[in-house]
Amino acid sequence: MGRTGDTRERIVRTSARLLLSRSYGSVSVDDVCTAADVRKGSFYHFFPSKAELAKAVVDLHTDALIDRLAATSGESAAARLHGVADAVGAIQARFESTFGRVVGCPFGNLAAELSTVDDALRDHLASAFARWEREFAVICHRAQQDGALRDGVDPDRLAHSLLAHTQGQILLAKVGGHSAADVATTLHDLIDVHLREGAV
Repeated sequence: MGRTGDTRERIVRTSARLLLSRSYGSVSVDDVCTAADVRKGSFYHFFPSKAELAKAVVDLHTDALIDRLAATSGESAAARLHGVADAVGAIQARFESTFGRVVGCPFGNLAAELSTVDDALRDHLASAFARWEREFAVICHRAQQDGALRDGVDPDRLAHSLLAHTQGQILLAKVGGHSAADVATTLHDLIDVHLREGAV
């Protein structure tokens, strides 16, 4: 028998895979328990509802993005900004490798499915998006301070644009059957438009 913490993590990670390959509505607690090889009592010990599990999955993916951003940061301000596109692209490429296609953003998928039917989960997703944007904004402000951004570029608006473009490009790739590499390329293009000429 694994440790308690291991059981919770196995439930969350298994659910993350199921929710990406299917949908929130089509994945039952029984499905999670079977795939994670846990008893239903163990599930409810950690999560009083499927919605609470979904929140934990959102947190898992949020932490993974923040960790990826830290790992891809470069030495220059421009490189750190391009690290945003690299981080998103790497995550989507991993999903594409696992599932054989672009399956979307975990946040965007849940938001599209549940934002009008579950207020608590919608608020949790909104907090996750806000955390993304804050992390993007820190990088954008550093780029501004280092003189890497073009004159007149608002770092907060750029951070918001990066978030919006990320979600939009992932959705278009999912629906259009495009490669995860296209997502990163488009984000790199957006960043280049806002960088001062010669910034590297």
